[in-house]
Amino acid sequence: MTEVTFSFDGNPVRAEAGHSLAAALTAAGYRAFRRSHRDSARGLFCGMGVCQDCLLTVDKTPNRRACMTKVADGMRVETQVPFPALDPKAARPEVPEARRLAPDVLVIGGGAGGLSAAIAARRAGAEVVLVDERRVAGGQYFKQAAAAAPLDAQQSEGAALLAEAEASGAEILGGVEIWGAFDGPVFLARCDGGALILRPKTVVVATGAYERPAIVPGWTLPGVMTTGAAQTLWRSYRTLPGKRVIVAGSGPLNMQVALELAEGGAEVAMVAEAAASPLRHPWRGAQLFTRGPALAWKGLAMLRGLKRHGVPVRNETRLAAIEADGDGLLAHFRRSDGAAFAERADVICTNVGFEPQNEILRLLGADMLYEPTMGHLRCVRSAGLETTVPGLFAVGDCAGLGGAPAATAEGRIAGRVAAARAGYGDAYDLFADQRALRWHRRFQETLWHLHDIAPVAIANLPGDTLLCRCEEITVAEALDGYAANPGHIGTLKRGTRLGMGRCQGRYCGPAAARLIAGMRGESLTDRSFFAPRVPIKPVAINAILAAEEALGGDD
Repeated sequence: MTEVTFSFDGNPVRAEAGHSLAAALTAAGYRAFRRSHRDSARGLFCGMGVCQDCLLTVDKTPNRRACMTKVADGMRVETQVPFPALDPKAARPEVPEARRLAPDVLVIGGGAGGLSAAIAARRAGAEVVLVDERRVAGGQYFKQAAAAAPLDAQQSEGAALLAEAEASGAEILGGVEIWGAFDGPVFLARCDGGALILRPKTVVVATGAYERPAIVPGWTLPGVMTTGAAQTLWRSYRTLPGKRVIVAGSGPLNMQVALELAEGGAEVAMVAEAAASPLRHPWRGAQLFTRGPALAWKGLAMLRGLKRHGVPVRNETRLAAIEADGDGLLAHFRRSDGAAFAERADVICTNVGFEPQNEILRLLGADMLYEPTMGHLRCVRSAGLETTVPGLFAVGDCAGLGGAPAATAEGRIAGRVAAARAGYGDAYDLFADQRALRWHRRFQETLWHLHDIAPVAIANLPGDTLLCRCEEITVAEALDGYAANPGHIGTLKRGTRLGMGRCQGRYCGPAAARLIAGMRGESLTDRSFFAPRVPIKPVAINAILAAEEALGGDD
């Protein structure tokens, strides 16, 4: 183990080389990383670079995401203030010359689906480039360890898939953040401080999903994070999010992470599951064992493991509010029978389903349909996983929640079909993968029927609940803004600034879309949501200028 030392607000912090700042500061006992413009403390939340809430000032450079920035010896880290001062005398950083790539198949996202697509396309003979935001691919399901040996069979499976993709000859680029997608297709990205311009023949988008948290009073407090963020801390960096943890929401990820944290040494006070006990639905439980016996046994083993560690699973229990309590948090819960109680913890993890990361697909014009049972948009695709835009494929959870096994099968199908579209091989004999995909989808459908991820009615929340965590717009302010200027989500955005923050409405947007649709008595469609825009994510001006300069001579 190589150890480095950096400072946080002048205090020395020791950490393992290769760890993220989020993991290092969490291990050192720090929860708050920045102050919002209303001077409230914020910390790690999503753990995957989506929420933009864990910003720090690093070596006098503001807006560095703690979850995406690796520690370095001698690094000077400071709590980020609302309006960090910029040094006018600071030298403009040199921007490396833009790199251009024109592969036969571009794969965006290095999770189960993306890696499988890259392998399949390479086997067909196509030139493949895979790009991923993280330095090490593997995605949110496989979550590769920063330095330690694989934690379990799931992580080992991911390491093997990544090694197979690397051995296939596909070029795998980590640390690539795509911020622009245009017809052509043309993609503009930032990589190692420079511009990356991608002009592929075909594209497989495998950007996955991010978690839908429980929006309740206090959900922005330091120490409140998504369940996946806590899992990343443990699986990637062997760092526990806190000593005493509560996991709340609905879905299998909550059970898995609660068990992993308990096995890692955390005191898991409880798992609050919104849905009724599976024993209330024996027929669906039996269907799980017929449609996916290995995964069903894995789920049963998780429940047994939680019981063995003394972790209570309280069904039909919802998180109602969170408040600061000394150096910890007090979580308030409400049962379906109306009973209420509170529980104290260092960290509260929430997950109530997922939202597809479909910005690239929507920017390029792929058709979407709203799926009420999951509460999100699902991409319209052919049997070969091609979207309504020719040459654009979508696999995995970015196209609608389906799980890692389904994403793997989809990746194999889309990789072969995309390669065939580029002139390599053929797209025949996909029967085995398509049959496996049908089984995986049936299993997921049954699994999610056992949980309760229906989005809550925002209008029923207390008025002072923050809805937009970036711009700090409350539910009452959103309702008043809509009442003053009724229309659609765009008018709400212009009137209140809701959705104009750094995360670009990824958390408040879906909730606001459901709120307005309910008020108007309309069904949700693709047009109910914020229109996708460039840049897809915040990007430095010099990266945009570098791309513009490089594209200056292009048609």
